[in-house]
Amino acid sequence: MAEKQIICAIRIRGKVGLNVDFEENLGRLRLRRKYACSLVYPTKENLGMIKKARDFIAFGNINKETLEKLIEKRGHVADKKKKLDVKKVVDGILKQEKIVDLNLKPFFRLHPPRGGIKSKLHYPRGILGDNKEDINKLVERML
Repeated sequence: MAEKQIICAIRIRGKVGLNVDFEENLGRLRLRRKYACSLVYPTKENLGMIKKARDFIAFGNINKETLEKLIEKRGHVADKKKKLDVKKVVDGILKQEKIVDLNLKPFFRLHPPRGGIKSKLHYPRGILGDNKEDINKLVERML
């Protein structure tokens, strides 16, 4: 069985001067703060929201190894009484289960990228927009 693609979206630009419609759109993607990361399943509705927010976020397909590192280092447990089982959570995400049902908060707070970024230019000269497979390198720099 082929792995299902999961889109990793990272908010790059902040709140200053942002239109209310874009702020609501980013909130629905659970990208409420700068350098927040969210895992999005590629449905028609989610792809439309990502397309609308492409000037404020970096996104691309995340691979399994990077996903494991992300959950291990930056995953926060929703219910503090339970432990976080990384393998179980990764398998659940790849099967496209709801992240909240896996006892994980639906967003990740990341460090600003080590080595810097060009945050005002679109990919490939900058970081905004569709980074395809290069989003894995960006996420690793932000862990």
